Amino acid sequence: MEPVGAENDAEPVAGPDPELAATMGFSGFGKKARTFDFDAMFEQTRRTAVERSRKILEEREKKAAEKEKELESRCEGIDSSAASLRPVVKTSSKDSSGSESDDSSDEEPIGPTLPPQGSAEDSDDELIGPPLPPGYKGSDEEDDEDNILEEDEDPVKKIPDSHEITLHHGTKTVSALGLDPSGARLITGGYDYDVRFWDFAGMDASLQAFRSLQPCECHQIKSLQYSSTGDVILVVAGNSQAKVLDRDGFPVMECVKGDQYIVDMANTKGHTAMLNSGCWHPKIKEEFLTCSNDGTVRTWDVTNDKKHKGVFKPRSAQGKRVIPTSCTYSRDGKLIAAGCQDGSIQIWDRNMNVHTKFHCRQAHAPGSDTSCLTFSYDGTVLASRGGDDTLKTWDIRKFKTPLNSVVGLPSFFPMTDCCFSPDDKLLVTGTSVKKGVGNGKLLFFERETFKKVYEIDVTDASVVRCLWHPKLNQIMVGTGNGLAKVYYDPFKSQRGAKLCVVKTKRKERQAETLTQDYIITPHALPMFREPRQRSTRKQLEKDRLDPMKSHKPEPPVAGPGRGGRVGTHGGTLSSYIVKNIALDKTDDSNPREAILRHAKEAEESPYWVAPAYSKTQPKAVFAEVESDEDETDDKPEWKKRKI
Repeated sequence: MEPVGAENDAEPVAGPDPELAATMGFSGFGKKARTFDFDAMFEQTRRTAVERSRKILEEREKKAAEKEKELESRCEGIDSSAASLRPVVKTSSKDSSGSESDDSSDEEPIGPTLPPQGSAEDSDDELIGPPLPPGYKGSDEEDDEDNILEEDEDPVKKIPDSHEITLHHGTKTVSALGLDPSGARLITGGYDYDVRFWDFAGMDASLQAFRSLQPCECHQIKSLQYSSTGDVILVVAGNSQAKVLDRDGFPVMECVKGDQYIVDMANTKGHTAMLNSGCWHPKIKEEFLTCSNDGTVRTWDVTNDKKHKGVFKPRSAQGKRVIPTSCTYSRDGKLIAAGCQDGSIQIWDRNMNVHTKFHCRQAHAPGSDTSCLTFSYDGTVLASRGGDDTLKTWDIRKFKTPLNSVVGLPSFFPMTDCCFSPDDKLLVTGTSVKKGVGNGKLLFFERETFKKVYEIDVTDASVVRCLWHPKLNQIMVGTGNGLAKVYYDPFKSQRGAKLCVVKTKRKERQAETLTQDYIITPHALPMFREPRQRSTRKQLEKDRLDPMKSHKPEPPVAGPGRGGRVGTHGGTLSSYIVKNIALDKTDDSNPREAILRHAKEAEESPYWVAPAYSKTQPKAVFAEVESDEDETDDKPEWKKRKI
């Protein structure tokens, strides 16, 4: 085909020899400018595409027919050699434009030709050995599926309790547990005012905490919880001011204390009485919740420590103030629930703090402290652990009667816990025991039927706190004798306690001693040459012969000092007074006894008074004592003693 407008082409430019230009690599220089008939090119491309599509459809129909034949042959038991691999059909097309034929020298392929490319179906159909029947699965896959089905049917098999480690927090009750969202760090708080930090990745088999502090001085720790991002920790203690710490235990924020003389607690900036519980908002990382003995539930913002964010005031049936003992957020953060001392459970909308959205007056026995409230992972069921030794579940959509209830679960602590399993099928709580009576247990109940399906005998003390981490699949338990136990399974659990039990105990670092290097200088002068090194025994023998190194210390000087050395008590007046008077152990409480102890010595060897009167008054003359009768008879009336 003649290119359009060929008559307007420019004259060819004179250039070098064609063979030399091809050898040097610039054979295309100096060619005539070309013009193209685009309509003809588009028509040719369309025809090529239609032809290619037709061939592809034929190939697919052919493959489908072959597959049907292959399935029929398998079902009839035909030998597998009949189902050989199909050849790959290669389709190619050439562009028949005359302009491309002119530039064949410019479009020569470089390198080896590409191998024929088949479809993804061809690569997947390559089989080694006889073909397998349709729907066949290996024995390992079948076993795995059977195990998964059994575990789904029986949630008890998902409980990770085959192994355990014990963390020694102290000697008093572990009243608070907290795990960060990733499960890398555990924090424990107790009645001994301490908060201890445990790092699973950094601990070895000795299981020692890497940090211990007392954030609230002399107040018992009530609750510890990491935020949803894990960067800060909420500390609720027995005082009226909650604290927020960072991951390393340094203070970030402290809530303000309210005015205790204000009657309406909504008009004061913070709590005025002891805190009972607290938790973080599940969605908003800066917001947290606290409840107190002042009868309020308050929300706070970490960025504002001057005033609370919102106030919720639970009321009794008579409209009087009620003390909330536990509080929590729903899983979506839209509801706030509080368990109160009158046995009621009151739930508010987070944005409506005046009237309750759900209310159950007689959820637990009046006067008992509801120690824990927790929502299920699906957000429809609320579990409550009461001080009346019960565990109940509630449907917030039908809040008048409990879904299930179990009694006879002793609880001696105001923070006894309950929690849901990660699959939402089990409910876990602990029991309390008196000292020396029995062992505290961790009980597992089915959520739907409340049938007790499993129990773990923990220790000879009460089980106060329990926590089942969904990522680690490990259970943390706080007890009444100062222990924090971690239950795990090597196959079902992830990281956590598995990281530290495999590490050997670190050896104590020996104190680094400075050693003097010995430099050998054979050709140095004697005055600059260092003495040759000796063994330790020979060096000691040499030092013993040295009068300076083996000099015996001089004994202390007895009596007055001599030779420039101070005596035992010194030679000054003050040291003499200390030695003879101040250190005198005689008892001078009775002055008459103190004087009379010198009477015998003065009579036998007089020194002061008697020698002075030996010449002038050798015989002492004393006044004669007359009887009382003579006085009354001889003396005049005015001299008589008046009785």
